[in-house]
Order: sequence, then structure tokens, then C-alpha cells
Amino acid sequence: MSETIFDKIIRREIPADIVYEDADIVAFRDIAAQAPTHVLFIPRAPIATLNDLGDDDALLVGKLVLAATRYAKARGFAEDGYRLVVNCNRHGGQSVYHLHLHLLAGRQMTWPPG
Repeated sequence: MSETIFDKIIRREIPADIVYEDADIVAFRDIAAQAPTHVLFIPRAPIATLNDLGDDDALLVGKLVLAATRYAKARGFAEDGYRLVVNCNRHGGQSVYHLHLHLLAGRQMTWPPG
């Protein structure tokens, strides 16, 4: 996997508004927010896309989702609702090739997204 901007955020080489982190995950506000709350949850492990996940990554993916849901509950918008999105590859809308989960909240979401 090629180095990405997310790798630099993990290493604190570039600034980010980090809102959560633990041994496996870092979460920070998206600089191109698509909702009043738009936070990216990323694994510290260098995984490029959903397609690169293996059976051994199941616990990590679960930790990503649980970290996002705990964040939503702690910030008080879980009751109204939120969206979790993972884009995969170019046609799926992925622009940074380091697996990441978008948490969007604070407004009514529509489908298709936008």
C-alpha cells in the first residue's frame, strides 16, 4: 500500500482535529465535511480498501463500527440518527486508499447521498 495522508495524520506529521483514538483506531473531523458532524474512523493498520480485508481483520472492522457508534451516543445524536459509510475503490467514491469509515450526522440524510 502506498503512503497516504491518513498515515501522516496517524504519525502526527500533519495536523488533524482528532476526536478519538485508541490502540487500533484514530478518528478525526473530515476537512470536506458533508454534514454538520463528519468524522472519519480509520484503522492504524495499513489496509487500502474493503477488498483487502481478510478473515483476521473481522475484529478490527467491528472495532471501527463500535468506535463510531460510541462516538454517536456520546455526542448525543445517536437517537436522531446518523450514517456510517465505507467507500471502496474509484467507482465506490474512495479517494484516499486507506480504509476509513465516514460518520455523518446532524442533519436529515437522503438517498441517494447528497
